[in-house]
Amino acid sequence: MRGAAGQAGGAERVIPPGSTIGILGGGQLGRMLALTGSAMGYRFIAMDPTPDAPCGQVSEQIVASYGDAQAARELARRSDVITYEFENVDADVAAMLTGESYVPQGSKLLHTTQHRLREKRAIEAAGVKVAPYAEVRSADELREAVARFGTPCVLKTATGGYDGKGQWVIRSADEIEDAFNTLSQAKTELVLEKFIDFSMELSVIAARSPRGEVKAFPAAENVHVDNILHLSIVPARVSPEVAARAEELAVRIASSMEAVGLLAVEMFVTQDGELYVNELAPRPHNSGHYTMEACVTSQFEQHIRAVCNLPLGSTDLLTPVVMVNVLGEHVEPIIRHFGADPVQTTNTINTTDQDQAAHPKLHLYGKAEAIAKRKMGHVNVLAKSTDAALQWIEKTNIWRT
Repeated sequence: MRGAAGQAGGAERVIPPGSTIGILGGGQLGRMLALTGSAMGYRFIAMDPTPDAPCGQVSEQIVASYGDAQAARELARRSDVITYEFENVDADVAAMLTGESYVPQGSKLLHTTQHRLREKRAIEAAGVKVAPYAEVRSADELREAVARFGTPCVLKTATGGYDGKGQWVIRSADEIEDAFNTLSQAKTELVLEKFIDFSMELSVIAARSPRGEVKAFPAAENVHVDNILHLSIVPARVSPEVAARAEELAVRIASSMEAVGLLAVEMFVTQDGELYVNELAPRPHNSGHYTMEACVTSQFEQHIRAVCNLPLGSTDLLTPVVMVNVLGEHVEPIIRHFGADPVQTTNTINTTDQDQAAHPKLHLYGKAEAIAKRKMGHVNVLAKSTDAALQWIEKTNIWRT
């Protein structure tokens, strides 16, 4: 089966346990895919330019740049199916592999989500709202769009931005020239978005298989610090109606785009309960890490089930949970904390009150160097309530700024 050309029979084709899954990218998402999939009986091989990448520590690895067509063909030769663990892999290489091997996700969705303007148009085509936006080609066009949307508004590069990079919040007309000149250096189109006065951000991870089965995980409430995801709170602190609508929108987008595998849908919730989709990611997502202990099926198992065309697993939530990211500056204190008295590690709130007990689960990614603001791991805090989980996070003193 390895290296079989083309995508024929994708809707019926099942990749059974015992097969080898190739991963474009070798970061922490690939690592968690490989750890989960190994328990399901699959073998893994990753392609990543960093020697001893996080995924390479638990799978085979081809050390090569993402644009290396020869290395990609070697990955295909050794794999029964190919997936990717982050969306900024080389779209041309993904397109080549789609034609020459089995990549059930294809390259179309990757091409769409790598570019903010294409992404927004695809979301609108699914009948889902996005924030009003305008393509910007010059400082004069930016000035006109700012006048139309008002301030604050957000100027973004069409490609390459993440964790707040490639963005400029324009708060006054005096910033227009500097914002345009700075972001224009990225040599890509620019897009201006009207600022949505939102009460919170939600994300929903949906999964779709080639056979057309679609399921969504419970909506997560996301809290960012310095434009980096800090917390994902589940259940989200919204009405059941808003949560259900968010999950329905994610399913609608995944179906409309004929996604295969996971699709993370980030959206803003306004004060009156309106939902605006902000961004898509066609892969496992940081805000879905809570599923690893808190759901019947984790996002990583679900992604493997989807790309291998197995029946999708239950997305039911087993327990309230808060996921908190471990950045470079948190690594030493979190290791010290988890090396402390087991009672204190399990529950630093009140060991006599079981309703307040919190049960943290630490995941570290095996990255070589702990750099400030770099994602090094996460903790899933399971508890009887999200308030109890948030209290545990607060009382550790690790994440106080």
